[in-house]
Amino acid sequence: MFVLTVDQRGSRRDVDRVVDLLTELQDVPLVRPFDRTAGDEVQAVTDDPALVVDLVLDLLRRERWSIGVGIGPVETPLPEQTRAGRGPAFEHARTAVERAKSAPGQVAAEGDDPEATADVDAEATADVDAALTLLATVVLRRTEQGHEAVDLARQGLSQARIAERLGISKQAVSQRLATAGWQAELAGRELVRRLLERADR
Repeated sequence: MFVLTVDQRGSRRDVDRVVDLLTELQDVPLVRPFDRTAGDEVQAVTDDPALVVDLVLDLLRRERWSIGVGIGPVETPLPEQTRAGRGPAFEHARTAVERAKSAPGQVAAEGDDPEATADVDAEATADVDAALTLLATVVLRRTEQGHEAVDLARQGLSQARIAERLGISKQAVSQRLATAGWQAELAGRELVRRLLERADR
């Protein structure tokens, strides 16, 4: 199972953004939805590694959140309220978000120690952490124009269609996608998804 613990960065100097975030993410198909745990922090539970990647990249793009990914078992049955959940994955998410606050990519992943349990592949968890940092670097360096082009590419539009939508040439679209690291993101997404599956096997 995967637990995401997400903390607002610089909240003492900013408005509370948790309510807006909860509203925007309320329809995401999670095992337990995002829920305010304390202050400016939210938490959610999912068993879908691809969704973990989607959420991490979405949150990174918002540039206001530190993201911790906890990998491991949870106590079942899960309570209705996410913040009442217990188990190693919740504990790891807490450790991860604290580390993410000072991490270069604003994201970190944690799992069980290799001697602690066979439920989590510790080496794969370390690989998830490294791969997320690399993927975060790509996303955080992207301009808004790059995000715009990548958003359309993720919808399955061809470069010709993207050019029409943006009112630029096909060559300009190609350049934007290359500068935005679109191919690197595609490869990185698949890599992190596979590593998450392996870490939580």
